[in-house]
Amino acid sequence: MNQAIRELAENVAVPFETARAMPKSVYTSDEFLKAEIEHIFKQDWFCAGRADSLANAGDYLTLTLAGQPIMVLRDHQGFLRAQSNVCRHRMSTLLEGRGQIKTITCPYHAWTYGLDGRLRGAPAMDQNAAFKRADYVLPQVRCEEWLGWIMVSLNPNAPAVATQLSGVEELISDFGMEDYSETFFETHIWDTNWKVLAENFMESYHLPVCHAGTIGGLSKLEEMICPPGLPAFNYHTILKDDQLPIALAHPNNTRMQGDRRRTTFLLAIYPSLLITLTPGYFWYLSLHPKGVGQVDIRFGGGMSQDYVNDKDAMAHFTRLKTLLDEVNVEDRGCTEKVFQGLLSDLASPGHLSHLERPNFDFAHYLARCTGESLDR
Repeated sequence: MNQAIRELAENVAVPFETARAMPKSVYTSDEFLKAEIEHIFKQDWFCAGRADSLANAGDYLTLTLAGQPIMVLRDHQGFLRAQSNVCRHRMSTLLEGRGQIKTITCPYHAWTYGLDGRLRGAPAMDQNAAFKRADYVLPQVRCEEWLGWIMVSLNPNAPAVATQLSGVEELISDFGMEDYSETFFETHIWDTNWKVLAENFMESYHLPVCHAGTIGGLSKLEEMICPPGLPAFNYHTILKDDQLPIALAHPNNTRMQGDRRRTTFLLAIYPSLLITLTPGYFWYLSLHPKGVGQVDIRFGGGMSQDYVNDKDAMAHFTRLKTLLDEVNVEDRGCTEKVFQGLLSDLASPGHLSHLERPNFDFAHYLARCTGESLDR
């Protein structure tokens, strides 16, 4: 019996108007983490990054999803391909980080694979009568491109990304997110539970205080709109002013009118793709648990197509990146403090603000997914 799952089920069985934050056990229980890996990260779609970062044949990136080393690359036919990042010989991992290759060569015994995962060469195997090169192919992993995002799943039966997230496309169709270009990508590890960071993104209630040194003074709680979420995502919106011009629609953008030209969407795509989308730029986090007390972070961002050729765009974006780095320092401090507090015997979850509606919807998603294990 997983007590944390039962506590979460009880937590979400009340109306939002009387809801509390999730139980401590949801963040600190090893058993709950096992349920998340089994019923969320092995079943749902996970974001590996942006498709335009793999523009040419042989461009690749690597990740670990639910304990499985995976590579994603652009093959010779121009398609994105995800496959196991483990050699079929003595099971060494093959590629690291990001880069560009012509073939995939194992760093242990130089078994060499094509971009399609088929074994091309294996030194000194001619005296093994049972060895057949054609028998060796790297296991393939589901991979789909959605609005410019690389999405992978270990679940062969997961519904198509576009089907699950059709509601997102309807919300932001005039942004043209599929054409935004990535200009930076980084990886980080923070000392907090992945859900603490996810929830931190989902609500802007913390902005005036946690970000008092950066963007807090620009945050107007009364202008934040937090509608009920949908089964596969939640969102809220903020109206930006002209203090950072790249946050607004470019003068050449004729698709957007009125307040839409200064609207920022904060999209939480379950389980862990978190996107800040403005008419001029975007940044994102893709999160994966690293135990209960750490989170692997894929952090990237870039500009809308409207700004790519603007003479002042890079200067604006450089200023933005500096600001994002400062904001991340503040967020890291706040979220690591939350995890420290979660470990206290004296701590207990309090009631949620109306500005934390997305967190309540996220809790429902987690309860729905992990609750499957209670039925077994």
